[in-house]
Amino acid sequence: MDKNTVWAIVLSTVVIIGAYLIMPLFMNKDKIVQNAAETVEVENLADENSSEQAANANLASDSIFTEQELAAMEAADSETQPALTEEKITINTGYAEIVFTTKGGDILSYKLQNHIDMDTQEGVQLSDNVSEINRTCALALGTADAKMIDDIFTYERIDDYTLLFKKNFKVRDSSGNIRNFTLGKKYTFKPEEYMFKLDILIHSMDNSGLDINGASYTLRTSPQIGPRYNPKLNKYENRQFIAYNGKKAKRQMLGSGQFKAYDKELLWGGIAGKYFIELFVPTDPSIWNKAYYSSKVETDNYANAQGFFERRAFSSSDIQDSYYIYFGPRNEKDLKIYNIAENNAWNFSGHKLTESLQTSGWLSWMEAILKVGLELLHKIIHNWGICIIIITIILKVLLFPLSIKQSKGTIKMQALQPKLQAIQKKYAGDQQKMQIETQKIYKEAGYNPASGCLPLVFQFIVLIAMYNLFNNYFEFRGAMFIPGWIPDLSSGDSVFSWEKNIPLISSFTGNHLRLLPIIYVATQILSTKITQLGGATMGGNQNTMNMKLLTYGMPIMFFFLFYSAPAGLLLYWLTSNIWQVGQQLVINKMMSKEAPAEKTPAKVQKTIPPKGKRK
Repeated sequence: MDKNTVWAIVLSTVVIIGAYLIMPLFMNKDKIVQNAAETVEVENLADENSSEQAANANLASDSIFTEQELAAMEAADSETQPALTEEKITINTGYAEIVFTTKGGDILSYKLQNHIDMDTQEGVQLSDNVSEINRTCALALGTADAKMIDDIFTYERIDDYTLLFKKNFKVRDSSGNIRNFTLGKKYTFKPEEYMFKLDILIHSMDNSGLDINGASYTLRTSPQIGPRYNPKLNKYENRQFIAYNGKKAKRQMLGSGQFKAYDKELLWGGIAGKYFIELFVPTDPSIWNKAYYSSKVETDNYANAQGFFERRAFSSSDIQDSYYIYFGPRNEKDLKIYNIAENNAWNFSGHKLTESLQTSGWLSWMEAILKVGLELLHKIIHNWGICIIIITIILKVLLFPLSIKQSKGTIKMQALQPKLQAIQKKYAGDQQKMQIETQKIYKEAGYNPASGCLPLVFQFIVLIAMYNLFNNYFEFRGAMFIPGWIPDLSSGDSVFSWEKNIPLISSFTGNHLRLLPIIYVATQILSTKITQLGGATMGGNQNTMNMKLLTYGMPIMFFFLFYSAPAGLLLYWLTSNIWQVGQQLVINKMMSKEAPAEKTPAKVQKTIPPKGKRK
């Protein structure tokens, strides 16, 4: 390895390590996080708004509280009852085990029973980061910055799937007047459903309503959504605030230490992780004042990821608000049943909850095709890792004609180089004339410069769609490929791990030695070298330093970026690289026969005059 190559490797390594260490300091800044927001435009059909309004009207028409429940809440005067102690109540729907506390009538634990946390080997905890100052579905009287209600409520277990919490309150409103009211929270679940219903009643005993700084109450999501992750080690996991207004879904990436308002119109909102999500859908969206998202660090140096939804102030005698809440997997299979009323026990529809899915936007159609292909293969093979390998090979075979076309375009371009260089010299001072003459040469040769780019553009489109699919596909979560090496396609592989932290190294590796990134880098270097060999065969003459940076610098950068990438994603890239090596060897052999022959100087023959004529 020569001196220039060594310098290329060293400089690339320094740049990547520097970026890896410095960028996290800036990635949490509000401005960068704000710019990282991803907006997905959704087709707005003409009759969408009317259908959603009809759906809202149907949902709102449900009876929220019976007369007996209202009477029980009015009798729940804390001043006339003995001191209450905290109690915990559990409801099991078959899909989730939910633990409630009589403090605030809130949720302490929400464990999904069909989805295992790989670290705890228990159900995924959606009510994460709960503390004495923050709980799931907690209410605060007034605006989002107010403290949550921490008083103990009385409760009634109406049946196996319904809980009613109630309490009487006295509070000082924005005008300084004392207001007396009854607060009720009613949770209703259904067996084997990820959706549940939360009804909130505020009954004003003096018929004066409730106005605390322009709001009556604020409802919040879980402080954090599980499973837990280390944002410094797992760059492929994230938390998002999601808002949908009927026309587009906005996904705001959350950093750390934020508390920001989202004051745009929204029909529903929530918090999402990579594989799980919490969505709050009011039957009447007009009751919302504004929403907030928070990533404050409150416990154990672990940032929250929480949504707050302010309810407008009211002046009537009472209000009865209903929310349909989805706590469950962020996958199409479970979310789409709530797009059609007949498919779910709640008769819920018209709100397009599937718009909360993570997609690559305008390439979602490509993802859908790839997903269908994967699922068809899985019905036969039953191993997602092998399915990834097979569908990658199928795609490479389908794209092979484009690769051939691109190589032929390169040959034509190389053949035209002498003429193009002559024109560049001749018309160096006249750009317009140079372009005209260049186009003449292209036309005479029957060559279109754009034809060489089109195959690259199409392959790039496929790459983006496959990246998003393999990085977010829910079925890869917990899917084993090779026992002892790749037990989960949604996380990094591991051939060896250690407990003791090693300075600098552990902060990057997470105490895991991963083999897939190493193999990937090796195949990337090999693939690049063989491609360059093909370029040399076809007469390529590129800058040596640039070629070395491409050969060694880029793979080093990818090693740092992809070290903790999901195994499914790396398996796709690795398979693609290995196939590319074989494919490029075939292309090189085919193209060498079509490459323009290099001109060699004519051999000068020495003429010997006949005897007798020598001078």
